[in-house]
Amino acid sequence: MKRLISSAIFITLLSGCAMTLPLKGQTESGDETFTGKATGYVDGGGTLELASSKGLKCTGNFVYVTRRNGEGTFTCGNGQSGSFTFVSTGVRGTGTGSIGGRRFTFTFG
Repeated sequence: MKRLISSAIFITLLSGCAMTLPLKGQTESGDETFTGKATGYVDGGGTLELASSKGLKCTGNFVYVTRRNGEGTFTCGNGQSGSFTFVSTGVRGTGTGSIGGRRFTFTFG
């Protein structure tokens, strides 16, 4: 019975856990940079927030497709949207995506 209660408490605590990491990147052309944050949850999903050096603000969602690889989509305040993929070690990673037809790269952690 003690193990059952301990397990239930552990699962309850874990289910509320999240990790937020800083994010930075730039467009392929290098004319626009951005910063933000990525928050990953224990269930394999997460959220993304970023702001560009030109004032563009975007938010999105992602999911881990495998233990190390994920993908997501985001929308921006000006109506543009895009998709991205990333590879993660769990505490840092790299990714690529596109927004309005412009390619970008980013790192997090």
